[in-house]
Amino acid sequence: MALQTVLVINCGSSTIKYQLLELPSETIIVKGVFDDIGQQQINHRYRWQDKSGQSQDEEFTMTSLSEVDCFLAIADLFKKHELNKPNVIGHRVVHGGELFSQPTFINAAVLTQIDQLSTIAPLHNPANVQGIKECLKLFLNIPQIAVFDTSFHQTLPEYAYRYPIPEKWYSNYHIRKYGFHGSSHCYVAQQAADYLQIPLSQLNLITLHLGNGASMAAIKHGQCVDTSMGFTPLEGLMMGSRSGDIDPAISLHLQYQCGMTAEQIGYELNHHSGLLAVAGSTDMREVLSQREQGDVNCHLAFDMYCYRIKKYIGSYFAVLGHVDALIFTGGIGENSAQIRWQVCDNLKGLAIEIDAIRNEQSVGDMAEISGRGSRVRTMVIRTNEELQIAMEVSSFIQG
Repeated sequence: MALQTVLVINCGSSTIKYQLLELPSETIIVKGVFDDIGQQQINHRYRWQDKSGQSQDEEFTMTSLSEVDCFLAIADLFKKHELNKPNVIGHRVVHGGELFSQPTFINAAVLTQIDQLSTIAPLHNPANVQGIKECLKLFLNIPQIAVFDTSFHQTLPEYAYRYPIPEKWYSNYHIRKYGFHGSSHCYVAQQAADYLQIPLSQLNLITLHLGNGASMAAIKHGQCVDTSMGFTPLEGLMMGSRSGDIDPAISLHLQYQCGMTAEQIGYELNHHSGLLAVAGSTDMREVLSQREQGDVNCHLAFDMYCYRIKKYIGSYFAVLGHVDALIFTGGIGENSAQIRWQVCDNLKGLAIEIDAIRNEQSVGDMAEISGRGSRVRTMVIRTNEELQIAMEVSSFIQG
């Protein structure tokens, strides 16, 4: 593989993450994040590698509400530390619909199509589009590639991605399951295969990406065959501010009987549901802390959260037939021993047992927490969506 310097941009609803990586060495030249976008102050933290190869950390706040200023700060950072411009820029895009199943060069037509998909990914695609537009202005004549969260799930069989709804809803409006967090599920699956020293094509895995957004994937012989998120990232598990699975008639009831509009209901389900609705916070750390102090709402939220994950594990066992490994990743999956323990409790019938000490002491990028004699290997793997995107972009360019 020829040397590639890839800048990865990952724009979320309230954060912008970025990494400048050198491939194939996977050297991180600079890595940073802007937090609390939309608040009165934006926090910018980054780590960069100086000329001697030493890592340096910097952190400061910006009194601005604009994503534009974040990208100007990234461009200034390149000048300040005399960093070489990237050969290529890779953008994480959450929803690619049925239009995009692989990395794609960004042009005006592609950008318009991504923007049109914002109606089914309202928390993320608008931010992705904004990030692309700013990078096109700041990094002229550098190829820019979109990598889609939905791509990894394009291997779902039709019986898994189709909904039992009128045919015209699918044929005319493309309503089907798409799935998200694809880069994360793909990355940790390959890391698990490397750890187990078994080709991914020979493994059956269940991957759990648990963060503010949360999803699971059933991976059979290296290909995703089912996933918990659906037409939008709203379906599936209970999340920070998203409801996950609910009876679809609830929305109809709220419109017909309570006078709420579709826009109001959509906003409530995406922004005011999940942990926030039950426990009063989207932060699992706060929920766990208040639960320990006896807060009944936080206790309920914890039980609901773990129960729904456990149900999906059971269903994916049925889908896969047998499971070689269960993988926890994402901010909550990587850091909450309590969640991992509760999720895996009473799953001996599925050959899942975790060791209490190994679970509590799990650290680093890769840790196995399986109990002695457990047939299913349970692991905690730190995800690296930016590296996965960089590798996909580099491979696409090389190809």
